[in-house]
Amino acid sequence: MQPIQPAQLAAWLATDASSTSPERPLLLDVREDWERQLARIEDSIHIPMNEIPARFEEVIDGDRPIVCYCHHGMRSMQVALFLERRGSRQAYNLVGGIDAWARTVDAGCARY
Repeated sequence: MQPIQPAQLAAWLATDASSTSPERPLLLDVREDWERQLARIEDSIHIPMNEIPARFEEVIDGDRPIVCYCHHGMRSMQVALFLERRGSRQAYNLVGGIDAWARTVDAGCARY
């Protein structure tokens, strides 16, 4: 599991914005439904943390990078470690979660 800062993720997404290559990361939101209704990162998929063990095959895609995020980065760190143990070769945790994303990258993203 590797940490990734919000600015690094934003740069990565901007670089690959027009690309459909497998290098574009899968953004995995592991928060609860009510949290996702408040704020989210565009083009992310949503699987709450407690559903990951039963649904992890939906996100494991060979070598495709997976960036997990939650509110502050603790739940997503656990999920990224879990995915890594299950075979993900490029699991990342968004440091500071969506709160840090909203503070440093996307001011239009709601904070809660």
